[in-house]
Amino acid sequence: MAAEKRLPLRRCLLFMSMATEVIGIDHVYFSVRSLPTSEKYYDTVLGEILGFRKNAFTLSDNPHIQYFNRHFGFVIRQARAEGEFNSESAGLHHFCLRVETEEDVDRAAAAMRAAGLNVSIPAYHREYAPDYYAVFFTDPDGLRLEVTNFRQERRDRMQHWENAL
Repeated sequence: MAAEKRLPLRRCLLFMSMATEVIGIDHVYFSVRSLPTSEKYYDTVLGEILGFRKNAFTLSDNPHIQYFNRHFGFVIRQARAEGEFNSESAGLHHFCLRVETEEDVDRAAAAMRAAGLNVSIPAYHREYAPDYYAVFFTDPDGLRLEVTNFRQERRDRMQHWENAL
């Protein structure tokens, strides 16, 4: 794993004293080429496999489908312009969902495979962290998605935030 570039302690403390803490991601929006195709895909992945709930609404005559859990919402809507998604272009590279354990990663991957979806074999990716365990898959529009475990570095950061400089 590459060494992190750290700010001087004085500057970190200044930022911390001035900052408004973000406590989570409220929602993410994705424009899709085919709302019915993406809805079917995300009904399986987010609804059946990962336990998100679902609702639908319309904004400015544009139908939206929202998948949500206790932590955030994942919204899809019909794209207003044509074009292929390219994770190597400026913009979103991939979207990663975190589950509690490595076994949860395994269960999600097995359920995706059983549903006929193309998903990588669960594996450690030690180039990121010693206990980084994940699977990767791609939605109908080419958006790269990932499910990873709640690894120790993230747990430590969350539980001992005051010392995470």
